[in-house]
Amino acid sequence: MSTEPEKPPEPPVRWGSGRLFTWLSLSLMSFVGLMVLIVYEARWVYPEIQAYFSQTGSLTGQQLATRARGYVQRAQEELLVATSPLEVGNARHSLELAYGLFDVDIYRQKYACTAPSLALMDDIADLLDTEQIDPFDAAHALFVPVQCLTSIEMNQLDRRGMAINDFSSSTRRHNQVMTYSSVLIFALGLLFWVMHQRQLKRTERANAEKFAWMARAMRDPLTGIGNRSALYQDVARYSGRSMGLILVDIDFFKQYNDALGHPEGDRLLRRLATLLEDALGEEARLYRLGGDEFAALLPCPSDQALTQFCEALQVGLEAAQCPHPAHPDNKDVTLSIGGARFVADATSFAGAYAAADKALYQVKTAGRDGWQITASA
Repeated sequence: MSTEPEKPPEPPVRWGSGRLFTWLSLSLMSFVGLMVLIVYEARWVYPEIQAYFSQTGSLTGQQLATRARGYVQRAQEELLVATSPLEVGNARHSLELAYGLFDVDIYRQKYACTAPSLALMDDIADLLDTEQIDPFDAAHALFVPVQCLTSIEMNQLDRRGMAINDFSSSTRRHNQVMTYSSVLIFALGLLFWVMHQRQLKRTERANAEKFAWMARAMRDPLTGIGNRSALYQDVARYSGRSMGLILVDIDFFKQYNDALGHPEGDRLLRRLATLLEDALGEEARLYRLGGDEFAALLPCPSDQALTQFCEALQVGLEAAQCPHPAHPDNKDVTLSIGGARFVADATSFAGAYAAADKALYQVKTAGRDGWQITASA
């Protein structure tokens, strides 16, 4: 018999947790990117639009040409009704205000009528100062700068309209890009989340398969009780407690198989597993170590308790009266039983197993059909 239990098998390795984390990260990054895009739209694009259109009606947004034309027309009105030098002076003052608003570099550079109109306004102002021109004629002459200023206004309105159209087109393209980008990022986020969920389900299935594999790996398929791996695992679970280890062999099991066949031998093994459970109680953990070798692990506070367990097992077998037609001593099925008590941990278990195995070997040497325990390990 073996004196060293086998180590439990390693569970199969499953991959996928890294991909699970990656899909989840990509999904979260996509949604964060979408939120950043929305915040950008709210904090930068809309204020830009508001800043553009807020210029309408402000002093900086008004056209100088429009204000200059207004002062020229006021000067015309004042000249048409002027009957005294004071009233002519008021018209002269309005004309100076119009000249100041009209005399800007951008108008001189872009509009050919600006320079002649300014020269005309300057001449009219000098003539009014020297009273060399009739106020009515001066008012009539001022239609030339009014026409020039009107053409400047119309041109600026056209340019402003074109700028607004360009800005509207740019804004529309920007909104389209924002919309398509948002939809794309949202779709990618959903796709990554779906991949995350699929990977999560695969991982859950893999874990379930692993646990099922581990459960199968810890059970004996013939009898349904534990195997060597389960024995090792249970010893670790009972660490620090006083335990009893009982090893059991069926006497002359080969002869039993030879006489009745392996199917009957399998039935006997299953029956022995049931008998062990009935004789040792619910607290006992049962294992088939291979062939006809069984083991039991159970809480055991003293050597006396271990003795009682071994006796109960032998009495239970005798009561079961399992026939053994090939027994050399013409007996029913008999057992050889060896036991040892120990405080559970990995080191003491190896010694307890060797001690129980030695006790079992001594029973076999003495003629089988009996039990023996070794001093506490």
